[in-house]
Amino acid sequence: MPLTRRAALRTFAAGLIGGGAGLAGHGYAYERLAIRVIETDLAVPGLAPEHAGLRIGFITDLHHSEFLAAQEVTRAADLVLARRPDLIILGGDYVTLRNRRYMEPCAEALAHLTAPHGVFAILGNHDDDRYMPAALAARGLAVLKDARTTLTVRGQPLTLVGIRFWTRRVSELAPLLPGSSATTLLLAHDPRRLVEAAALAVPAVLSGHTHGGQLVLPGLGPLGGRHFPVIAGPGEREGSRIFVSRGIGTVFVPIRVNCPPEVVMLTLRPAMPA
Repeated sequence: MPLTRRAALRTFAAGLIGGGAGLAGHGYAYERLAIRVIETDLAVPGLAPEHAGLRIGFITDLHHSEFLAAQEVTRAADLVLARRPDLIILGGDYVTLRNRRYMEPCAEALAHLTAPHGVFAILGNHDDDRYMPAALAARGLAVLKDARTTLTVRGQPLTLVGIRFWTRRVSELAPLLPGSSATTLLLAHDPRRLVEAAALAVPAVLSGHTHGGQLVLPGLGPLGGRHFPVIAGPGEREGSRIFVSRGIGTVFVPIRVNCPPEVVMLTLRPAMPA
């Protein structure tokens, strides 16, 4: 039976504690809190010329909990705001294991986010369908739960389609897509939705969920999440592009190794023809 992501992370963490306390200590005390700002381009097939250069701030997988304080959530938000994005996307997993204790504080730590074209949020597998979206909405953050919205950006339509973690089939995604030729971005917490996006010719996807593997060993790579089509950074499948962020928080073990947390500034660029 293949090793699951959870089992891999816990097994390796146990090994660190037993034989690599220094590495574990660094991963706990420093690396998991060393948030980086990643600035990169996202090539989008069929991008309207007017949308070239549009800057999107992307924050995901905060996992506000006893291991990640509200101040760290605020710090991540401030790092994005300092870059003055045109649009901000929140990619889900605001808390861990649907813990209601942290939902309102996390939403409050994000409440000051603002951008000219708005702030939009989706939900992850650690979020519930009621209290977390309500907390975000109460702070003026728009939550897309199997829903789409079309913005007018520089005179041209840009459609955001946000899906729940459990929305997975082509038949479930297809009705959410616009019938027009507007540039469309799929906001899907799980990067495995790249498969359905490619089947539906969705130009681009933003995802998180993987934490970049969280524990990445030289020569071995990420111990968790090898079943994802892309575990971190850019990827492509049958003409659909994706960017997967390593996110901010941690799960199962509060350690990161060779996989620092990040917020992302994406600049949209037209994809070059193959």
